[in-house]
Amino acid sequence: MSKRYGHGPHAGHVLTDVCLRVARGEFLSIMGPSGSGKSTLLNLIAGLDTPDSGTVAVAGRDLALLSDDARSDLRLRQVGFVFQSFHLFPTFTVEENIAWPLEFLGLGWRAVRWRTAAAMAQVGLDQAVRHRRPAELSGGEQQRVAIARALVTEPRLVLADEPTGNLDSRTGAQILDLLRTLNLARQLTVVLVTHSTAAAACGERTVELRDGCLVREARVAPEPRVWPALQLRA
Repeated sequence: MSKRYGHGPHAGHVLTDVCLRVARGEFLSIMGPSGSGKSTLLNLIAGLDTPDSGTVAVAGRDLALLSDDARSDLRLRQVGFVFQSFHLFPTFTVEENIAWPLEFLGLGWRAVRWRTAAAMAQVGLDQAVRHRRPAELSGGEQQRVAIARALVTEPRLVLADEPTGNLDSRTGAQILDLLRTLNLARQLTVVLVTHSTAAAACGERTVELRDGCLVREARVAPEPRVWPALQLRA
């Protein structure tokens, strides 16, 4: 799969001939310096952008063959997002921030309350904070809220873009431990983008991007299950 930006003599490749397969239940770390194409790769996996050549398939479905509505529905039901900057709604409470994606699933209020409480419990958030707003929380608590929001729709895949970038090292380590625990306990597929070697070590496999190309792969755990969660072909 390849992606380029611009046209004519000023066009340049952001990703070039990237071939990658991630198994269901795997924790994959993607490393690389700024500008190497890491975030672009996540956007392509999420169907927020389209490749110029090659294919991106999530859960066996070629994203290019889906309508805009079908891609949005796939993101809603099967993909959770965790960002460096949390992206919480400042005027919403913790409970409202977590429950927000459920509005689009058409669930009744009892199911929404149950799923929200369950997501909070999974990430270690006390129910006592559910009426607080983001400004009343620590950075680590805000990131836990963001992870709970990513989990509340019960996705198969979580895409985490530098989730510890705005946290101190101790809190960042706790967030990474949480992602790894969720990966193991729920067989949740996690794709983590990071420039940190320590953060990447939480994954069972690490691939390195440089100048838009995959240049290295290292595995630190036994082979994951072979059911493919996503595939990219050049």
